[in-house]
Amino acid sequence: MKHILVLCTGNSCRSIMAECLINDLGRGAYAAVSAGSFPAGYVHPKAIATLQRHGIEVNETRSKSWNEFENQAFDLVITVCDQAANESCPTFLGEYQKLHWSTPDPAHAVGTENEINAAFDLAYQMLKSRIEEELL
Repeated sequence: MKHILVLCTGNSCRSIMAECLINDLGRGAYAAVSAGSFPAGYVHPKAIATLQRHGIEVNETRSKSWNEFENQAFDLVITVCDQAANESCPTFLGEYQKLHWSTPDPAHAVGTENEINAAFDLAYQMLKSRIEEELL
């Protein structure tokens, strides 16, 4: 089983969604966790609702700092926001591959309920496509 760390700044939407998608779609092959450089301290309710709407299992996810995983070994570290991709990460053990999947932050979406839901669905679809193309 390969261990994956998904990083973004707030760890409230994109990285949480990627973590849940990888664990669901890659069951048995991958074990993913997620974290943020400046964690929001909560998981965005729309991120959870989007995952559930698409039939993705949402376990006990929470917003957490990447420092929790310092000195742990990963096979793959994926950044999903441009800001986190340019930040200095803590030291993770082992030789891991780095990937960057630039994904717009749906937490910043404004507009009608449908427009905001569409922003979350877009992020979901982008992440799902990358997982299917690059991991599965």
